[in-house]
Amino acid sequence: MTGGQLMAAAERRLGPYWSMTRSQVYRELPVLAEMGYVRLGKPGPRSSQPYAITASGKRAFSRWLAESPGRDALRNPVALRVAFGQQHTGDQLQGLYTTANQYHSEAMTMAKEQAKEAKKNGDPFGAAALEFAVAYHKAALTWLKAAPTS
Repeated sequence: MTGGQLMAAAERRLGPYWSMTRSQVYRELPVLAEMGYVRLGKPGPRSSQPYAITASGKRAFSRWLAESPGRDALRNPVALRVAFGQQHTGDQLQGLYTTANQYHSEAMTMAKEQAKEAKKNGDPFGAAALEFAVAYHKAALTWLKAAPTS
């Protein structure tokens, strides 16, 4: 797959609970190639560069899966702004909450649909990870209802 194809596949599978950027994907692919974890294929249209995982890459992935995942890195831009709520006007806070509500409602609906599809396709692990995303967005919506407005 090319970097763009990898990004699209990762967004579909991981996007509801793991964020990544296109620049991260494109920055890491050459590093992974240097390490022997992926190999370059024949360049495609518009100089697109496909990559394929190597046996060494599969072993490295297996080792990574066996490692401790470490601690969560919690970063919520809405909570950060709410922490400085006294510097906002009431209208600014209301706009912030409205936008966040819309985002979390849409994201929760999408994650629910993806979890249902994963279950239907016999992927209980993918469904479980997506249920985490559903619960996260549900918790965010509950928090937003109780957030101060002044």
